[in-house]
This record gives sequence, C-alpha cells and structure tokens, in this order.
Amino acid sequence: MAIEQIKMPQLGESVTEGTISKWLVSVGDKVNKYDPLAEVMTDKVNAEVPSSFTGTIKELIASEGDTLAVGEIICTIEIEGGNTGEAPAAEAPATEAATAPATGNAAPAASVNEGNKARYSPAVLKLAQENNIDLTLVNGTGAGGRITRKDIQQIIQSGNIPQASAETPKAQAADRTEAPAQPAAPSQPAAAAAPAPSVPVAAGDIEIPVSGVRKAIAANMLRSKHEAPHAWTMVEVDVTNLVEYRNGLKDDFKKKEGFNLTFFAFFVKAVAQALKEFPQINSMWAGDKIIQKKDINISIAVATDDALFVPVIKNADEKTIKGVGREINELAQKVRAGKLRSEDMQGGTFTVNNTGSFGSVQSMGIINYPQAAILQVESIVKRPVVMNNGMIAVRDMVNLCLSLDHRVLDGLVCGRFLARVKEILENTSKETTSIY
Repeated sequence: MAIEQIKMPQLGESVTEGTISKWLVSVGDKVNKYDPLAEVMTDKVNAEVPSSFTGTIKELIASEGDTLAVGEIICTIEIEGGNTGEAPAAEAPATEAATAPATGNAAPAASVNEGNKARYSPAVLKLAQENNIDLTLVNGTGAGGRITRKDIQQIIQSGNIPQASAETPKAQAADRTEAPAQPAAPSQPAAAAAPAPSVPVAAGDIEIPVSGVRKAIAANMLRSKHEAPHAWTMVEVDVTNLVEYRNGLKDDFKKKEGFNLTFFAFFVKAVAQALKEFPQINSMWAGDKIIQKKDINISIAVATDDALFVPVIKNADEKTIKGVGREINELAQKVRAGKLRSEDMQGGTFTVNNTGSFGSVQSMGIINYPQAAILQVESIVKRPVVMNNGMIAVRDMVNLCLSLDHRVLDGLVCGRFLARVKEILENTSKETTSIY
C-alpha cells in the first residue's frame, strides 16, 4: 500500500488559493482516477477537483469552507500495488512526519502533531505577517493541530490578535528552520489589516454568511484596488447607425442562427479590433517589467444571483461579430448552468463589462487583476444631440468608461484607444459592416 496526496490545483491564471465548498467523497470511499473528489470555489471559477489516482480515500485534510493555497494538501488516497516499503496506513504520511523537529532517534509521538502545527501554508504565513499574529499562540483546528487560513481569518474578525513579544520572532526563526523562506508581505493600507467592524444586530435583521465565492471576489477586488493605481476616463459614442443596423437584422438572425445577436457582441468586436491597433492596452504589470500580451483574449463579466464570473473569449480579434456573439451566449449559459470550466476562465488580457444591461449610464470598474484596464459599456439611451450642422437631433448614445492601471498605461494612449473604439462603433452600419 502507498499513500498519495491530492493537492489544491491552480484553477485559473493568477489564482493563488481555493475554497472547499463541498466534499463529494468520504473517508473509506473507493475512487477511480479522474473521479471528482470535491467542489472548489475561487474568485474566478467553481470547479470539481478530480482524483489523480485509483484507490481508497484515507483522510480528508481540509474541511468544507476551508481556504487553501495552491499546492496545499486537501486529502490523501491509499493506493494498492504501491511500494511495499511505504509506512503503514496507521502512520502519518511521510511528508508530514518529515516536518517533525529532529530531536534524536527516540522522538516522542507528540512531535508529529507539533510538526503538523508548524507546517504553515504560504496563505497562513502571509495573513499572520500582515496582521502581526504570533502563530505560536494560535491553536489550529486542522489535522494534527495544523493552523488553517480559516483559523487566522476568525482571529482577525474577532479582533483578539495574539501578538508576538520582543523575543518571539527570534524563537520562531530558531524553531522553524525547516519552513521555506517567505517573501516580506507587501505594504498594505491600514484598513486592509483592520478587524471586521462590530455591527449591531437588531431584531428583524438578517445575517447572511459570506460564501466562499463572495470572499474570493472580495479578496481579488481588494488586491486590485490596493496594488493598481486606478485612473478613469470616459467617451460618448453615437451608435444610432449601429442600433438601426442590429434592430433590422436581429429577428432573421435569431431564426437562422438560434441565438440572439446582442449589442454587446458589436462592442466586444470593436474593442478587440482597437486592441490590435493599440497593443499597449493589452498588457499586464509584472513588477520590474510590463508584459504586452500577443493574444487578444477578452474577459466578459457574467453575473448570477450571488456571484460574478469572468469567462474569456479567446482570440476575439480573429472572430466575426457572429462568432463573438455565439461565444458570449455559450459562456453565459455555462455560467448560469454551473458548467463553467477552469479553462474557460484562463488567459484573459482585457475585460469588457456590460454594465448597461442593468440600466447604468456611468460607472468606474475595478480592474480585473492582473490586467491593465477594464471597459464598462453603459446603457444605450436616446438623447438630444447638437449635430455638426448646428441642428438638434434625437440620437442613440452610449458612454464607454475605461478604468486603467496608471503603472502600465498613460492618458494619451488610453485616449487614442477609446477614440478608435468610438470611431469603429460610429461607423458600424449595414453599408460598412458584416456580421459574418
């Protein structure tokens, strides 16, 4: 018999952790390779974690609701036909035993639990550093007394922070030489480390637990606002000709293709075309360098009742308006049916958000980290407009609002990019544009 480990997979680009929302197996269950073991939520996707082996579930190390860093062990599986020299099933896995402090050949059995407690994940270490928490004073609820991210979050929310004494850091350094060196936590505003506010609950108030998806969304949005210096700009676009063109063919299109041709498809295609002409916008901040992405992959925001997902239209510049429209429709259906895959969420280089679908006319989006910009497409409304000949006419107008990471982009290139998107949309008509 051999014991194999299942670790938290990386379920998307820039995803660093995931939350176990539901176990699909129990200890003692027999599983085949590729069978689903658990449902995991991140800020970008809700996916199933498959088994990498055929065998019997030995231990569920993470509990439902636990958030673990990518690479952390979530469960172990007992494999038949493995190396007969493996430790007996009753013993701790070798990787856990190895973390016990070496105190000679006759180490007490309790040292295994102490080793488990001292195996701090990167996520736990980062939270402890940011909030000045002395981990030696924390009692873990994980396997063998291991301290989990959930333990640290509960301490932060309670406001009762066990802080290190002046001598503690040296003692910690001496006792944890086996732990990998961790980079210093980035400087954060004081508000990021503040405990959750104490909100009085009156009779009739409803307390709604924060789901794993909502926590992940909050963490990603907070990171974006803390790390990226946001700037914002907006242009007005006259889409009267586009509205007339789309309204004139939408019924025949639906009969022929089987899905609706939305205005959003025209906007995404125009953005993709402009990104090809202004590749600086299609970039990401990488610390000591800026990465200008070759592929133009448009992330689109799709909301459900309690979460927001951002699937990706790959190589949007190479697709027709019909092709873009079909992908928008298919991705939205996947989100609402709970069938979105992790690969559907990966590789986005620029985000277009259809805030106009809610009736919004002006908004400032939070950048989808680590991208450099996000475009909000607002509601198309009829407004009186002064034309070039001085006459006033009722026109279909839309605001395009661009949030940008000022580390990567400056106002000049963003202004030119928006002007090009505006030009493409204002010149979209039956005479000039094909949807095929």
